[in-house]
Amino acid sequence: MRLFGITIPDEKRVGIALSYIYGVGRTRAQDIVRETKIDPAKRAKDLSPEDLNGIKEYIEKRFKIEGELRQIVRGNIARLKDIQSYRGARHAKKLPVRGQRTKTNSRTVRSNVRKTAGSGKRKVELK
Repeated sequence: MRLFGITIPDEKRVGIALSYIYGVGRTRAQDIVRETKIDPAKRAKDLSPEDLNGIKEYIEKRFKIEGELRQIVRGNIARLKDIQSYRGARHAKKLPVRGQRTKTNSRTVRSNVRKTAGSGKRKVELK
């Protein structure tokens, strides 16, 4: 099943399956299910076309999701960089933005992923 260009898993319950859409988390998905009057215990594969249309219309009217939301987030980060704020500078340097420490941790953000250490013994070349 596809919704907004995203493949939604068939075996999961509707509230969980909707959270696969960027911009829809667990709480928002549960709200959508409640407002569209769909049984929360239903699986995604059991939804009728009317249910799908109801979900789609509800989301389109009230929320920005997927590409539009990503574009807004990208624009916000670009604005922070343009006004040369502290947060914008952190984004530009690919460092943690929200006050986390960097002496330890933040390896993935700093692109400093270490490989697991070997035994320390050098391999002897075969002749």
